[in-house]
Amino acid sequence: MEAVIVDSGGANLASLRYALERLGARTQVSADARTIASAARVVLPGVGAAAHAMQRLNAAGLTSMLRALTQPVLGVCLGMQLLFELSEEGLTECLGLLPYAVRRLQSAPRCPVPHMGWNELQRLRPDPLLEGVADGDYAYFAHSYAAPVTQHTLASAQYGAAVSAVVRRENFWGTQFHPERSAGTGARVLENFLRL
Repeated sequence: MEAVIVDSGGANLASLRYALERLGARTQVSADARTIASAARVVLPGVGAAAHAMQRLNAAGLTSMLRALTQPVLGVCLGMQLLFELSEEGLTECLGLLPYAVRRLQSAPRCPVPHMGWNELQRLRPDPLLEGVADGDYAYFAHSYAAPVTQHTLASAQYGAAVSAVVRRENFWGTQFHPERSAGTGARVLENFLRL
């Protein structure tokens, strides 16, 4: 099994690599377009700001190549948000692989921003990425921006309002939560991704 993790400058590169290798995957972290394009699977991680992440991808010449990938691609946290058309964070134009904009979470008395901690997943439709993941399973979130629930949402989470927790369009999947920090649920999602 091979997975290339895009070197987008995120702080979660090492933990994602370790989580995948624990499942038996051979992994590599790379910002080289040829290496990424030839991988069996691609992981687009991200921690930080959308504008900075897109600047790094553009500067490395990866944007067009990422849009054209045909193998399974998994965006994680900010990496999922980058799959959308736009992020309200700095009004950043993202990859445009999923319609709609990512918007800032609205704080509420029991829902401070950023959203950091464990939250339940609500499955909305079946998908191979979620095989073995049940309604009510918990995953670990750390984010201030979120995607709306749309026809591309596979699972949602409730944080003041419903937000997309897992999305898919064709060969592009995304998890707003960090599977590498989500114990058994996250390991199952990553294991399913390696089987796609």
